[in-house]
Amino acid sequence: MNFNKHYNLEGKHAFMSASSPYWLNYTPERLKERYFTAQAAERGTIMHAFAADCIRLAQKLPKTKKTLNMYVNDAIGYKMSPEVLLYYSDYCFGTTDAISFRDNFLRIHDYKSGVTQAKMEQLMVYAALFCLEYSINPEDIGIELRIYQNNEIDICEPEPEKIRAIMNRIIEFDKIITKLRREEDVA
Repeated sequence: MNFNKHYNLEGKHAFMSASSPYWLNYTPERLKERYFTAQAAERGTIMHAFAADCIRLAQKLPKTKKTLNMYVNDAIGYKMSPEVLLYYSDYCFGTTDAISFRDNFLRIHDYKSGVTQAKMEQLMVYAALFCLEYSINPEDIGIELRIYQNNEIDICEPEPEKIRAIMNRIIEFDKIITKLRREEDVA
């Protein structure tokens, strides 16, 4: 049998996917809720890409108290780089929305388009990854972390000890996973 080709769908996932058949148990109301959540996530992805393009092009947006505008304009003003991947190992890495490091001052900004309140821990992990990747002592630098969400800016200047503790946890857990992988390879 010659199967139909669906080249336009390769690499994509259906909302009602066979590999994730949870939707079979949804009520129509739950289906609608999940659909709108998925749409919001897709919109957030598009907004992040738009923001990164604006930052790369140094294209400021109108000065308003809107989340996206504040995020983009601040990132441009602080001469930040968008969408920078920070790497410690294959088991621990992540992509910052915007980051800069100059004059011994680390700045990380995160844009959140959703309404669920974001946690500053995500940005602290980015700071720890930065310090690990670039062999920077968090006690020797200043750090400012910002979350842009719901037309507000949440600013945190974490204590270096908190970043050091996260760095130590990353190192410890990476060793555990690495050991587990070696044991799997031997078995």
